[in-house]
Amino acid sequence: MSTQNDGITQAPRATKTRGKAAAAAHGDHAQAHAAHGHDHEHAGHGEHGHECGEACGHDHHHAHPMPEAGGIYLVSPSSAVQDPATVELACQRLAADGFQTRVDRGALLTHQRFAGTDKQRVAGLERAIKQKHPIVMATRGGYGLSRILPAIDWKAMADSGKRFVGFSDFTAFNLALLAQTGAVSYSGASAVADFGGAEPDELTPLLFGEIMRGELEILSFETRDADSVDARGVLWGGNLAVLCSLLGTPYFPKTRGILFLEEVGEHPYRVERMLAQLAQAGVLDKQKAIVLGHFSNYRLAPHDAGFDMPEVVKWLRRTVKVPVVTGLPYGHIPTKATLPVGQKVGIATERGMAHLVIDEHVH
Repeated sequence: MSTQNDGITQAPRATKTRGKAAAAAHGDHAQAHAAHGHDHEHAGHGEHGHECGEACGHDHHHAHPMPEAGGIYLVSPSSAVQDPATVELACQRLAADGFQTRVDRGALLTHQRFAGTDKQRVAGLERAIKQKHPIVMATRGGYGLSRILPAIDWKAMADSGKRFVGFSDFTAFNLALLAQTGAVSYSGASAVADFGGAEPDELTPLLFGEIMRGELEILSFETRDADSVDARGVLWGGNLAVLCSLLGTPYFPKTRGILFLEEVGEHPYRVERMLAQLAQAGVLDKQKAIVLGHFSNYRLAPHDAGFDMPEVVKWLRRTVKVPVVTGLPYGHIPTKATLPVGQKVGIATERGMAHLVIDEHVH
């Protein structure tokens, strides 16, 4: 048996255009920006936590000070953080990128596999919408949001005006917020995976920072076999398994737009089975385009006999009458874009490239 790492595309190559930097995953140096000073709250420090002066330990290459980016409040609505030091390191690196940080007092709790009991995790989200920082970021994914969706006050979440961002299991929050209120949230970066690791990716923090500051207009990326498309619609999606788990619930958006998907650790036949479920439920044929990120870290068996993710993509194209675009830099991979779930965007392809228009301006 062999381990597979992404059966659709090669290592992601993304170019951020009409922002302040252009970068690629294959050795191009991304431009980063510095700002110092962050405050963060841990259990035992109280509601207001403590403030730190200068960031330390970060390893970004900084060119010049970054414009004011706002603050980030870290919460843990899913699985427990395994190593609190990764959250501290994430705070330092976020501070170096211009984001003040504060860690919710329940973010490091542990109850079984979860970051606290269901009640405690809901309480963390409730504290998040009452504090001052405009961005609320999940420390990590895992599992846990699905079981607390009915306990969340979605109107209060939307009315808070906070920019909620997370990844993987956070798909449940993104889609429930969209289904219940129509509000925009973000899928991509999370604290531990993207800022708390030993060797963080260079491009991921840049893409996160620019979309949080409203500077990212077009995300361009290489695609080997995209269908021709030029469409506009509401961007929605995330982790495929989490998305499928919401089908038939009040937390599944009835959206006719641009659907983006990723998955990790799922054999291609399981990916195909989930796509078949969405197709047979009438979801896929309603979309303007289906944009596939990375499907990584799965194992093939000898009896697969050539059945791999490219075959799943071929099956998808035969099954639905919707343009399919591959290569989106999004998934359980180092280089990932942070995407606005619920925002109207555009998608176009040309000569091996795809362009996701995040913020269209007339120049």
